[in-house]
Amino acid sequence: MYNRDNVFYKILNGQIPCEKVYEDAIAVAFHDIHRCCRIHVLVITRGLYINFADFVKQASADEVKSFFHAVSHVANMLGVKDSGYRLLMNSGLDAGQEVEHFHVHILGGEPLGKKLK
Repeated sequence: MYNRDNVFYKILNGQIPCEKVYEDAIAVAFHDIHRCCRIHVLVITRGLYINFADFVKQASADEVKSFFHAVSHVANMLGVKDSGYRLLMNSGLDAGQEVEHFHVHILGGEPLGKKLK
């Protein structure tokens, strides 16, 4: 069950500020406050989905397509299309998901290496 007491829900509802870089009807993108590299942006769904599995099970095909289109658009806006970037989705506790609201990390702006840290 989705917990409305998480930080991303509060960002969506304006209770917590963020440094937005993009928003549309499906997604909101903002800079991560705990950046791990030069460019570290989170893209979250406006829909209340806990993780990737919940998102693909519950969201409509149009919502899934629109969300990933937004992720691609944000990566292009950030100027990392040609140099390269990493998309990271942690789904569940064992994967390191800290906020139970589906989101994608866009990482780039510098060489990231071959492995995850």
